[in-house]
Amino acid sequence: MYGDSGITLVNEALKKGASHVVLLMRHSAREYAKGLHDGKNPLTEEGRALSLRFGENLPQNLTLRGYHSPVGRCKETAERILSGYASKGGTATRYRPVEGLGVFYVLDQRKMYRAMHADGGLLPFTQKWFAGHQSADILMPARAAALALLDVLREKLDRETKVQKLDICVSHDLSVLTMLDQLLDQPSSKFGNVEYLDAIAVYYLKNQLVLHSRHGEVIFEE
Repeated sequence: MYGDSGITLVNEALKKGASHVVLLMRHSAREYAKGLHDGKNPLTEEGRALSLRFGENLPQNLTLRGYHSPVGRCKETAERILSGYASKGGTATRYRPVEGLGVFYVLDQRKMYRAMHADGGLLPFTQKWFAGHQSADILMPARAAALALLDVLREKLDRETKVQKLDICVSHDLSVLTMLDQLLDQPSSKFGNVEYLDAIAVYYLKNQLVLHSRHGEVIFEE
């Protein structure tokens, strides 16, 4: 079910000894209303239920914080994850928007949507971007975007804490795809698209920064 792999990543990180985990994740199931700007499409009822379920099934010995892209469906996802966590007795503090979890790397959305249509969809469009073949006035370089996004996540991360903590960072499929391709060497040409609530866990183990998705983990050389 959507989100199960992200919960597994958290449990595995804690079992290995991580005291603080930051989880970059795609928002939950959303609507695709025609004629509505894509950023205004909210979660579906299923998406809201999945978000609550995700929070309810996280380990209960954590202090949970939430961050999200300014887009409404990302806020909804973060809000309901924290609500689900608190409903089971977990400690959930607060959530807030972070611009760095949005699509900051898109320089011209109209041109991006046109190029995506011409390329035949999200995956072929992003694969061209990752290979350096998209126009420089549409998107910033993919590697720079991935590193900037990692900086947003790493800034929240404590190397050691007395209380185990989890930060939920809700973003978009394009953000997760970029991290997977550029920093984890897990391209969509091999692993496919990012599903709802798919995630990358970021944490320190013995002063090494670990990036871990459902496809595997890498030690990131800082």
